[in-house]
Amino acid sequence: MAKAKAALLFLAVAATAHADWTIAAATTEGSHDGVQHRHVVLEDAETNESATIDLALFSTKSCTLRVIDQPTPPRKDLAHVMAQENCLAGVNGGYFDPDYAPIGLLIVDGKTIAPLQRARLLSGVLTASSREVQILRVREFSRQRRLNAAIQSGPFLVDLGRRVRGLEETRSARRTFAAVGGLNDVALGFCTEVSLADLAKILATAQLADGFKISRALNLDGGSSSAFWFAVRDGATYSITEQKTVRDFVAIVPR
Repeated sequence: MAKAKAALLFLAVAATAHADWTIAAATTEGSHDGVQHRHVVLEDAETNESATIDLALFSTKSCTLRVIDQPTPPRKDLAHVMAQENCLAGVNGGYFDPDYAPIGLLIVDGKTIAPLQRARLLSGVLTASSREVQILRVREFSRQRRLNAAIQSGPFLVDLGRRVRGLEETRSARRTFAAVGGLNDVALGFCTEVSLADLAKILATAQLADGFKISRALNLDGGSSSAFWFAVRDGATYSITEQKTVRDFVAIVPR
């Protein structure tokens, strides 16, 4: 009986390991003003599914985050706004209602545009101050903090370096996310169509970039809102366009 239990345990562990996403190919754009573009193709051997992740990686020693708001029309696309504002990279931001009112906390250039909300989906806050960039649980957030930028979103994908359990497993969609690791490492990212559970597994288990171990990751507005933009060099850009107009963007800018 003991041998049978041991064999079953081995098979369960092997199946779990086999189901992990693995990196099939990866390329890296040269660093531009302290920001690096990483393009990663992943495969799940068990399901024959594939996914592609684009990351804009930076250190808070050289860069920080800025939230760019579009409160009134005409609202422009990510590529237009990033180039207009001389940003280094960026993604779409947080959730908004059909009238484009932000859902959850929104702080732009130090001014609170929308208040913090208590909702199951809005479990985290991406913040940027003069000193650091953080991803906080809502219960960790303090209204006394002096912040230059903040977006409330969710759900949490990774916490304490581990994927969050209980995330939705069946609905695949384009995804946008923010991630932090170590003392100064931050990334904004885009992923092709996967479930929230699969994205969490990818971010927690795959080594997407050398020296970058994700400690926390937060889902931003996804689906047709998802977009990614990166300034390469000499005016060249890499862009994945959103499929619908959005309220706000998260941009990487020089410190």
